Amino acid sequence: MPDTGQLSAVLERIDADFDNSLERLFALLRIKSISADPAFAGDCKTAAEHLARDIASLGFTAEVRPTAGHPAIVAKSNGHGDDTPHVLFYGHYDVQPVDPLDLWHRPPFEPVVTDHADGRKIIVARGAEDDKGQLMTFVEACRAWKSVTGSLPLNVTILLEGEEEIGSKNFGPFLETHKADLAADFVLVCDTGMWDRDTPAITTSLRGLVYDEVRIKAANRDLHSGVYGGTARNPIRVLTRILGGLHDDNGHITIPGFYNGVKDLPADIRAQWAALDFTPETFLKPIGLSIPAGENDRLMIEQAISRPTCDINGIFGGYTGEGSKTVIPAEASAKVSFRLVEGQDPATIRAAFRAFVTELLPADCTAEFIDHAGAPAIALDWTMKPLAAAKVALTEEWGKDAVLIGSGASIPIVADFKKTLGLDSLLIGFGLDDDNIHSPNEKYDLRSFHKGIRSWARILAAFAAAPRA
Repeated sequence: MPDTGQLSAVLERIDADFDNSLERLFALLRIKSISADPAFAGDCKTAAEHLARDIASLGFTAEVRPTAGHPAIVAKSNGHGDDTPHVLFYGHYDVQPVDPLDLWHRPPFEPVVTDHADGRKIIVARGAEDDKGQLMTFVEACRAWKSVTGSLPLNVTILLEGEEEIGSKNFGPFLETHKADLAADFVLVCDTGMWDRDTPAITTSLRGLVYDEVRIKAANRDLHSGVYGGTARNPIRVLTRILGGLHDDNGHITIPGFYNGVKDLPADIRAQWAALDFTPETFLKPIGLSIPAGENDRLMIEQAISRPTCDINGIFGGYTGEGSKTVIPAEASAKVSFRLVEGQDPATIRAAFRAFVTELLPADCTAEFIDHAGAPAIALDWTMKPLAAAKVALTEEWGKDAVLIGSGASIPIVADFKKTLGLDSLLIGFGLDDDNIHSPNEKYDLRSFHKGIRSWARILAAFAAAPRA
């Protein structure tokens, strides 16, 4: 178990070596590891090999392992006995495409530290935040521990993939094949963000996802509205009536059984969230809105991150070209997504939605459904000991209480860690809302990178101080 003096020395080492940490990050950022474009498959392989060499230089046994797509890295440092905690750290080295290139202020794979408009120092490059900068905070924390003490304070496995930006489609099978080699007590994920630039956060829940498409058909061809209008079923009218009934006037979703199993927040967490500066002024005004549109008996922050939702993502049907064409279309379709919370089963929600639509179909209409995506929600036990230890460590580093917060988004691989490896995930990241991930001019605050390294150094010490469960 590390002592206070060791941790202080590690933190001093991080500060003294920060310029070198930054250059190591820049070397990774220069690699064009765009997973979505086959033209960059060689660059993805180069990024994996680069990371494996770097991590191996810290004394890990590091291997580049093939998948059905881009390779993964598995690196181990297991110098402690079975009574010491073992963590599995996950990140991804692949990045989004850079389009539209003409909106970048400088070449996206030539990283630079520059000034933000508000005076902050920022790292600008594709992957600076998502996820190369984030994963390197953990690698650099391990480097500092190794440099100062010769070892890590606990057992660590690092697992990095190259297909997160395209849905981790080959990573689930990889986990299944290698699960015996990935045994640990819990997973650490650094692919999330801070509450604000001064307040650290631990993401304790991720909403699940159901994405469905419905296609309603009526006549066997498009019809002339002057001949058949008023007598023939119009699929657009049928579809919009059904979709319009998915919510009541209070913002509640009306599908029978939709809220079965949905739990309320613990009272202390709800009180903590209520005290945060999450208002229409701070959240909606920047996007040109002013009034929350979710369940009106819930805090707006609950609407955004901890309550289930239903959204219509697209409607198609009839004539949508220039000018006019007086038709009653033969079919109309819509794409609908549901964000789910703990207690909701994706298959059950999908079936309930389809039953809702089918029940409201009038005569002469049929419905077809297309399954697009699904993943369960993830929620941590609020009382788990690693969560408490990480919260204390983050609070000590940032000087502000770390917020335990949910995320409205979905990260399907976290569900795979639970399903395949049986492991809960602690999601701790240092990104900010204005980091432009997936957009031109992606950035990562220099302070986020520096204090992110220091945060992980503290967290590893905190985990090591607790006996293995």
